[in-house]
Formats: sequence, structure tokens, C-alpha cells
Amino acid sequence: MFPTGSSILSWPRSLALAGLLALAGCGFTPLYAQNGDDAVAAKLDTVEVENIPERTGQLLRQSLETQLHAAGAPSQQDYALRVSYGIGYSQVGEQADSSFTRNRSTATATWTLTPIGDPQHPLATGQATTEDAENIIDQQYFASQEEQGTVNQQLADEIAARISQEVAIFFKTHPKA
Repeated sequence: MFPTGSSILSWPRSLALAGLLALAGCGFTPLYAQNGDDAVAAKLDTVEVENIPERTGQLLRQSLETQLHAAGAPSQQDYALRVSYGIGYSQVGEQADSSFTRNRSTATATWTLTPIGDPQHPLATGQATTEDAENIIDQQYFASQEEQGTVNQQLADEIAARISQEVAIFFKTHPKA
């Protein structure tokens, strides 16, 4: 099956190298290309993230601002990003005594990108969803609260990454927007 002197371990490397060469040959460029094409990054720097209610919304807004504004706070705001965000919780791993061993958190965000001053004409919309979970076996209250805070931050970071990527794709495919 394999040529003499080769091993199964060298085939994945060969396939990976062939895949990279194929991408280079087809004109593939990363979304945030560093080859002088900073148009997407410049557009992302002009997006104002509107306030999102509740503590979990604040975490999402901070993460979005960090991911969208590579150069820090925007000096010019041309676009508004409105996000509706919620987290649902469910318990899994039911024990014989009807207690549960795990909390599952599902975060969902619906977003709209509009020009500043013209919220009636959205440029792009989307939805992002992610899940995370935490163990709750024999935890003290403080440890449980700390772990829930960590889960909320991880959810916000993942949702922010997905929204940022979708907004960047919009700007890449609509350079005149």
C-alpha cells in the first residue's frame, strides 16, 4: 500500500504540504492579510459596538471591541454593530438522588451591522451560537460562581470571534460598503 521506505506517518505531512501548495496556487489570501491589504482591518476599526445589556452582554461587548479594534478605540465610527445576546442553561448528568453533575450553557447572539445614523438599512445580519459546560459536583458556592464566570467569558469570547469573522467576511466581499 505504501511505497518502499515510507511510513504512514509521512503521508499526512505530504498531504498537508500538497494542500498548502494548492492554496498558494489558487490565490488564497488570509482574511486579515498582512501583505499591505489592510482594507478589512481599517473597516473593522470603524465599527462601533453598541451597549449590550446585563453582565454577560458587557463581557461580549468588551470581547468584540478587542477583536474588532486592532488599533485600539476607533477614531472614526462609520458602522454600528447591534447585538442581542442571551445564554440558556440546562442541567445534565442526573444522579440517582435527582441531583445533577453538569451545567450546559448555550449562548446565542443575533447581530446587525448598519451605517451610523441609518439603522433602518442593515448592511449585514447574522446569528452565532456556541456551547460550554461546567462540572458542579460537590463545589463550594465561591468555586461554582468563579467557574460560571469563566464559562460566561469563554462563551463571550467564542461568540465575539464568530461575529468578528462574519463582519470581516462582509467587508472583504463588499469593499465599497
